[in-house]
This record gives sequence, C-alpha cells and structure tokens, in this order.
Amino acid sequence: MFRHCKVFITKLKNLSFQGSWRSRGSSAGERALQYTVGQKIHGFTVKEVTAVPDLFLTSVKLSHDATGAQYLHAARDDSNNLFSVQFRTTPMDSTGVPHILEHTVLCGSQRFPCRDPFFKMLNRSLSTFMNAFTASDYTMYPFSTQNAKDFHNLLSVYLDAVFFPCLRELDFWQEGWRLEHKTPTDPSSRLMFKGVVFNEMKGEFSDNERLYAQHLQNKLLPDHTYAVVSGGEPLAIPDLTWEQLKHFHATHYHPSNAWFFTYGDLPLEQHLQQIEEEALSKFERTEPNTAVPPQTHWDKPRVDHVTCRPDALAPDPMKQNTLCMSYLLGDITDTFEAFTLSLLSSLMISGPNSPFYKALIEPEIGSDFSSSVGFDGSARLASFTIGLQGMAEADTETVKHIIAQSIDDIIATGFEEEQIEALLHKIEIQMKHQSTSFGLALASYIASCWNHDGDPIQHYFKDNTHRLTLTMSPDERFLEKQAEAEEQKLQQKIQNLSDADHKDIYEKGLQLLAVQSTTQDASCLPALKVSDIEPIIPYTPVQLGTAGSVPVQCCEQPTNGMVYFRAMCNLNSLPEDLKIYVPLFCSVITKLGCGELDYRQQAQRIELKTGGMSVSPQIIPDTDDLDLYEQGIILSSSCLDRNLPDMFQLWSDIFNSPHFDDEQRLRVLVMMSAQELSNGISYSGHMYAMTRAARTLAPTADLQETFGGMDQVKFMKRIAEMTDLTSVLRKLPRIKRHLLNPENMRCAVNATPQKMSDAAGEVERFMGNIAANRKERKPVRPTVVERALDPQAASSASRKLISEPHFKPCQMKTYFQLPFNVNFVSECVRTVPFSHADYARYNTLLENDVCSLRQTCGVAILGPENESIRKDPSWVVK
Repeated sequence: MFRHCKVFITKLKNLSFQGSWRSRGSSAGERALQYTVGQKIHGFTVKEVTAVPDLFLTSVKLSHDATGAQYLHAARDDSNNLFSVQFRTTPMDSTGVPHILEHTVLCGSQRFPCRDPFFKMLNRSLSTFMNAFTASDYTMYPFSTQNAKDFHNLLSVYLDAVFFPCLRELDFWQEGWRLEHKTPTDPSSRLMFKGVVFNEMKGEFSDNERLYAQHLQNKLLPDHTYAVVSGGEPLAIPDLTWEQLKHFHATHYHPSNAWFFTYGDLPLEQHLQQIEEEALSKFERTEPNTAVPPQTHWDKPRVDHVTCRPDALAPDPMKQNTLCMSYLLGDITDTFEAFTLSLLSSLMISGPNSPFYKALIEPEIGSDFSSSVGFDGSARLASFTIGLQGMAEADTETVKHIIAQSIDDIIATGFEEEQIEALLHKIEIQMKHQSTSFGLALASYIASCWNHDGDPIQHYFKDNTHRLTLTMSPDERFLEKQAEAEEQKLQQKIQNLSDADHKDIYEKGLQLLAVQSTTQDASCLPALKVSDIEPIIPYTPVQLGTAGSVPVQCCEQPTNGMVYFRAMCNLNSLPEDLKIYVPLFCSVITKLGCGELDYRQQAQRIELKTGGMSVSPQIIPDTDDLDLYEQGIILSSSCLDRNLPDMFQLWSDIFNSPHFDDEQRLRVLVMMSAQELSNGISYSGHMYAMTRAARTLAPTADLQETFGGMDQVKFMKRIAEMTDLTSVLRKLPRIKRHLLNPENMRCAVNATPQKMSDAAGEVERFMGNIAANRKERKPVRPTVVERALDPQAASSASRKLISEPHFKPCQMKTYFQLPFNVNFVSECVRTVPFSHADYARYNTLLENDVCSLRQTCGVAILGPENESIRKDPSWVVK
C-alpha cells in the first residue's frame, strides 16, 4: 500500500533529534551507566544497559533469577519517580475476569486488609498519579510521586495488592456481579443484577463508538484473546464465579508473568531490594502460558454488520451509520515497522492535507472519521482502520469505493514532500517536549510492545488480504433488546434457585450492606509524616514586563530547544448573546485560513513550524470569592526556537486577517465538533452531570455549563442542523473583535536562558503587528474588579475579574432523558473558596463534620426514561 514512500523512509532513517540543551545534571543516568551486563543485584541479573541521549536517560534491563520476572529501569534526572507492574492477562471468554480482578485486588491485601487501600492512600500520600488499567491483553498498576518515602510506602501497598490480595467473596460480589434484591433490606423486592463492573460495562456499551471499536477488534482478530471482551460483556459477566476469579489471579498475577518498570532519579538498587524482599522472594518460577499466538491470516477479506442505539443528539438524525475498513498489519514487536506504520497512518488521515481527509471528510459524506480510524498498536498484531461515522446507509458502497480508490492513489503518487516534512517536524517536537508526566507516558507507550517481549527490527511491511469491512446502523429496539436479553439472563439465574438460595441471597445482601456501611480502619496503611515532606516549595522565578503595553511573563526553563507561548484574552466586553458561540469560535479560528494562506496551507504551516496552535475557553474562579471570576480564552502554542518568527507570524495573521468567508469549510468543522460532543456524552456522562448540577451554585459553574455542558451540546446540534450557516459566519468577526484584542490580553513565554531574549523580541514584534486590533471596549457586566498580576511587584499590570455580588445560589434538580441503559448522577454542593480555612478539609474529606458547612446543592441525572422523575414537579425535565 505504501511502497512508493521511499523518500519518507530515507528521511526517517536520517532524522536526528539532538538538541542544543542538555539536562543540568546527569547523575541518575551516570549512576545507571555503571551497571554491567551480568551483574547481580538483589536477586536480579542485568541483561542490558543502554544510554538514550535523545531522551536524557539510561535504560537498564534486568531479569529476576528465581521467577523470570522482567524489569526495565529508566534512569533520568526527574524527581517525579514512577513505578508500574503489569501482567499479561489473556482471557478466553467475555466474563470480564481481568477487569473484575483489577477492581478486586484493590479491595485489601494481606498486609493492608482495609477496603479500598488505594483510595485511602490519597490523603496519606503525595502521589502525583495512582491508578490501574485493564487493556485487551494486559493489566497495569502505575503510580508516581516526587517524595522518596512516599515512593517506598506506595510500592509496599502496590506490591501487596497485586501479589497478595484478600480476594474476599464479598469483594467479588461488590466489584463483579451479584444477585440482590432491588432494596437489600426488603426480601419481597425483585431480584436484579448488581455489581460495579457489571454496571460500568453497561455504561461502556452505551457509547456507540466504543461498542463499534470492540466489535471491530473482536471480528478482526477472532482466533484468541482479542475475540472476547476483556472488560466484560454485561450478559457474560454473571457467568463468572468467585473460584474462577481466584484461579485467574493464581495463574496470571505471578512474577513469572510480570513486567516491572521504574523511572526517575531514585536509586535502582532500593527498588530491587524492596521488590525482592516484599514480593518476589516468596515465589518460584512457573510457566504461565499466557503468550498470544499469531492470528491466522485470512485468504480473502470479510464483511460484517452490527447494530447500535439511535443517537438522539446526532448532528443529522438521518445519518447515523458507521463504516470502516480495517487492515491487519505486522507484529508490534517489530518496533521499526510499527513506528513507520503509525507515521504512514498519520500521513494518510491527519489534517486537511491528508488523502483520506480530502476524499471522505470534505465531501460531507459523513460527520467525521470514525473514532476507530488510524493505526492501532494495542494488540499483538497492529491494524490500520479507515472509515466514517455519521453517514447515510445509502452511501455505503460510495464510501467503500472512495477508500479503495484513495489507496490506489496513494500507491501511485505517494505523499507531498511538505507533508512528510511536517510529520518529521512533529516527531522532533514530540522528542523535545519535556512533560512533567514523562515517566507515565513512557510506561504507557512501551506497555503493549513489552507485553509481547518485543525488540527492535528494522525492516518494512508488506500488504496482506486480512481486511474486515464492518458497518454499524442504529436499531430503534436496540436498548429494548438489550433489556430483554438481560431479563432473560436474570430469569435463567433465578429459576433454579431454591428457597435456601433465596434466603442466602437476602442474607448476603444484608452482609454486604453492613460491610459497606462500616467505617474502615486505615491505620494499617503507611502514611507520610510532616518530617518526610520538604518544608519549602521550590521557587520558580519569573520576570514580569510588557510588550506594546501588554503584560508579559517570562520564565527561563530547560525547555530543550522549545519555546512555549500562552496568552489570555478576557471576554468582558463580549455581548451576552455571543457567549454561547465562544467554544465554536475557539475550535475554528485556527482552521479557517488566515492572511495569504487558505485552510489547507495554514494547517500545513502550523505542522511545519509549530508544535500546534490552539484556542480554548477559560474560566478562572477567584481564590477569595466564589462570585468573582475571570473569563476569557487561552491561546497556546509551542515551537522549536529556530521557528519563533514563523509561529508569531501565524498568530499575527490569525489576529489581523482570519478567513471568515468559507461556509463549506465551516460546515465541515461544525459537523465534526457536533459529532464529537454527541459521542462524548456517553463517554463522559458523569462530567456532564457534574457540570449541570453545579450550574445554579456559582457564576463560574453557570458559565462552564454554557461553554462545555449539555447546553453547548444541544446548541451545536442546532447549528449542525442549519441548512445555511451564513448567520453563524457573520457572528465570528464580531466575536473576533472582542476577543482578539490586545487591550484585554496578557502573555507568558517559557524558553531556555539562551533564547529568552530572542523570544521576548518576537513577542514585542508580534504586539506591534497586531496593534491595530487594540480598542478599549466597555465591559458588558457592570461590576469589574481589578487584581494585580503580582501583588508584590510595583507593576500596574492587572487582571479584570467579573463580580456578581447579587448572585443567589439555588437548588435545582435537572433530568436529561437520553437513550442510555445506565444513569449518570451528580450532586454538587456550594462550599468555600480556595483561601477559606475549611477549603483543605473539603479537599481531603478528613473531617467528619465537613458536611456541616453544607448550604445549597444541585442535582443532575442523565439517563433512560424515568416515569417517577417525570411526574415529580421538583425536577426540571429536559
């Protein structure tokens, strides 16, 4: 498919990422370089030591002598140290055993038998990350922290949780599934399925795109573990038994089936010693037999079809079909091939200059690419998927033809030189960008490949005939059929119950209720003392100045040859009727074209010269007053220091001459945005419920609902349904005049000390270029409060906050009826601002009397039809 891309491969092999900046010290990496192959350390043997100068780290690969556990350490001068342990979990049915096990091991262990030790560690730790993940073929448990004692404490909790969990039957009932009376204390109430994972997966499959992606993987890789749902298919989950769960743990959560990863500046020897003493020394080697065999390649392509629920918020109710073609590619352990394929995928689908964007998105056949589109390296064999969502069933054959023709065109013509250069520039940016969560990103990046014992092999891939065409269409009875199937499953379970079984279910329900209601003793868990915490927070010096009368904050940082720019523009003068358009304005302003560049040329220029340019709404609550806030938009971009002039020229063109005359381009962007919002409701329903519940409690929450809540979802659906977008186009220049105004602006720049003067000079030129847009405009809200940007400095620079002293919080209960089979519920309480004495107590929930401050609350539910709520006059039904 990609054989005419030799120029791309040549450039890729010759690409260098050596930057001008190097880490201020390399003590962690230098210590790691002292290890030698064959060296024995606390039961481990060093297998490989490799310096990776482009990432400023040294990797040390080890193997545990007694059990065969694999270990990779990335030594880097980063105080945000990370640990993760992962197990290859390859279920052969859809009962969700690895997912339920992930939940259940976090319910207490031998040394720490209290329920939910992870949650209880949140207020006993300074962790910067704690979580666990279940993927299709592995389960991972990572944490990170900047405190050495905290790392030791968390490591103890994690090791005991995964290797020595209690796995109590009560925990299985709670986390997995159980039969229980609807009202546990009422034996006459109907029996029903309950369980955390059972309900979680019902929610997962309320998301049509997730449902489609699951079917796509199951049908493309039908021979082994990828043919089942590792997270659990709701109707299969009740087939799992407690004994099967314990057996899966015994066979899969064993050091012989474990991969350890640590990252940061803490000494490797300490990690190895603790892992050996607290866990690995208690095991002997086994043969776990968890390897995933290669998928048998098909001799001809296959076609399949699935159904889903109708989407009440779809941009076009008549276009709700999805079609994708998915191609099985090479083994992800061939890392160069996998890396190359992921880049070729980007060339084919990313941005308006890509072949498939031009062929599928711009003709408006569908609302957007399917979320499954692109390179997928999460399974043992990678795949590439291309297709559309939000299309009409009548366009099925047209889309198939376009995909086939586009592939032929790519084979014949390859890619434009500038498109390849832009992608290589993006890779260079990614290599140079220094993230505070670099260790976690690294652990996640290597997880899939390492899970299958991969090593680099540098050769190219060949086409294959293993292709699946999967279509999905809405079925009006989809949810009804799901409910009928669940009821049938329930009756199968109930019909064989004896009177003794019924009594046992009732008693177990009461037992679980009693356990859940009992206050847990967390004293067994380790905790930091005040003496374990650095008494002084590291100080980051900044310099405040001005450029063209606009406040500018400069911060010198070891950015590895990158320059980061941010600007805040308040929207105090924006008319109220235009506020709901702000998110749309933000999403399109960098994608419509500017200056002498059309939207394709602008996209290419942004990719060639920057690490991305974005604009987004921003709401900043005051630290002292809940009814005081700053409102505006944030402009963000980054670039290699050599591209500073180009980046600011792009911003100048966006400020001075954005293109607001292409209705077809706007329609494409509107449809994509509306589809993304619609898809996001089932994925992030809890967040939408929280946003709505808080709406009547504070002015900032009300504005957040306007910008990012259900109001915005419904607004974008109305815009997407408009046949003529001329009226919307006319509003964009009006919004631009109020928002892209230097009078309402402040900036921040981060760069290396060597490049700060260059960056400051470019900011000065930028402000000069956009000075014509400066105009003092009257705020819409009458009460504006000025706060100094730096109260300790003599500078007069200030922020302009909106005060709403007459805002009256009130209780409101809102119900959105949506075609889901689960409810998303939130209750929000108006509390106190950041500077209040009780803020910390609210934040940690340490005090028993914290709820005594409760005043006014809001409630929101997103879910299926509920007759009792509909009849209750205290609810606002949407």
